[in-house]
Amino acid sequence: MTTIRLQNTKTRKREDFVPIDPANVRMYLCGPTVYDRAHLGNSRNVLLFDVLFRLMRHVYGTDHVTYVRNITDVEDKINLRAAETGREIGDITAETIGWYHDDMDALGALRPTHEPRATDFIAQMVTMIADLIDKGHAYPAEGHVLFAVESYADYGKLSGRSIDDMIAGARVEVAPYKRNPMDFVLWKPSGDGQPGWDSPWGYGRPGWHIECSAMSQALLGESFDIHGGGVDLQFPHHENEIAQSCCANPEGDFARYWVHNEMLQVEGKKMSKSLGNFFTIRDLLDQGIPGEVIRFVMLGTHYGKTMDWTDKRRGEADATLRNWYGILHGHGFGPKLIAALQAEGQWDADPEFLGVLANDLNTPGALARLHVLSKGKTPAALARFAHGLDMLGLVADWSAIPMFDGGEAGPDVAPAIAAHVDALLADRAKARAAKDWTRADEVRDILNAAGVQVTDVGGQATWVPGPDFDASTLVDIYWQPFFESWCAKSR
Repeated sequence: MTTIRLQNTKTRKREDFVPIDPANVRMYLCGPTVYDRAHLGNSRNVLLFDVLFRLMRHVYGTDHVTYVRNITDVEDKINLRAAETGREIGDITAETIGWYHDDMDALGALRPTHEPRATDFIAQMVTMIADLIDKGHAYPAEGHVLFAVESYADYGKLSGRSIDDMIAGARVEVAPYKRNPMDFVLWKPSGDGQPGWDSPWGYGRPGWHIECSAMSQALLGESFDIHGGGVDLQFPHHENEIAQSCCANPEGDFARYWVHNEMLQVEGKKMSKSLGNFFTIRDLLDQGIPGEVIRFVMLGTHYGKTMDWTDKRRGEADATLRNWYGILHGHGFGPKLIAALQAEGQWDADPEFLGVLANDLNTPGALARLHVLSKGKTPAALARFAHGLDMLGLVADWSAIPMFDGGEAGPDVAPAIAAHVDALLADRAKARAAKDWTRADEVRDILNAAGVQVTDVGGQATWVPGPDFDASTLVDIYWQPFFESWCAKSR
């Protein structure tokens, strides 16, 4: 069985993943607060856990992995949006959930096993809060219930902070009813026009953090395998989840592995409305950028590193996928061919691809391996390439493999021109081996001028015609040696 390794935020080490129960691998991702369109950064943890979900199902079996991603449909941002627009809260959340599903579907993300809504688990939250009060970890005050941070000795271990540091570095809500500035809300009173439910502490609604603790316990148990989200949730949200859950269930482990993705930038800068570089997933889709291209760009950076969305990367992803999908179309890939490959035992993961991906979800390395696998000349030789695309979610429907505008594989390339590009790349490789950097640069400039996009992977170069590919340039270059030879003979 393939060994999966994950960078565990909890231990700050890359560890072999050992499930609590191999017959039921359980994972939880903090999902959206549904008041507006998801922006590009919101998709990063979804795509991370989608690849993890696919990998776990490959290793442990499709029916042996449970993936929960919650929906926060009661929160002050939603209340504010309702007050601003005059719309009903239920209408806003229903509409936004629909948007979210449409956008994530467009990115090829599988739906999770369970997608609980916070408003369906209020009773479980009230029960957990009452239990925390009984155990001395929470206290009611002026219609609120607060978690007593000092009652949990390990508070701050996930983020590596002391309580004093957290007080000094965080914006904490100062309130006279708090015993400690870091104590956080489990329940709060609801006023007119705000959603609320009856509870032992009055009419009110839950705090944000208690939602995930109650829902994960209800659907995954007191102990489960993996919890994740963006690194921005590490403190205070995930820190508070751990405190609540471990105090409510002292015999449980809550989550054994914590996986956090880094943040996103646009053209080297933090995405911000004030900088004019803020956009939603729908903005990109409406610009005609295929969801597969967005997904490819996002997977091109390891989740543990800051992701930089650039137009250059988008163009490269578009060109690569146009070429790859052209290969699939050209060799007749579809449900019938895949069924035949399965029957012959040829539809399986490439061991090197799988090993790279299983090493802390190294999606850039997995994509690099696909460049090599794409060089097969027959369907059987390309089976592992196609399987890898499937595992990375880059083909959502084998009966409708994407065909981007401009054709299956981009601009047509005459065989003579393609052969000349191959010869140029061989010339460049020879020059590099001889450390003839002048000649290597000359070849690079020729290819750049023609709009040929070159990818170097593991010492091998592959190429695709880019969006600005100009075959006439290469025609001139191709015929130039013959023209010079003819001129010399005519003198």
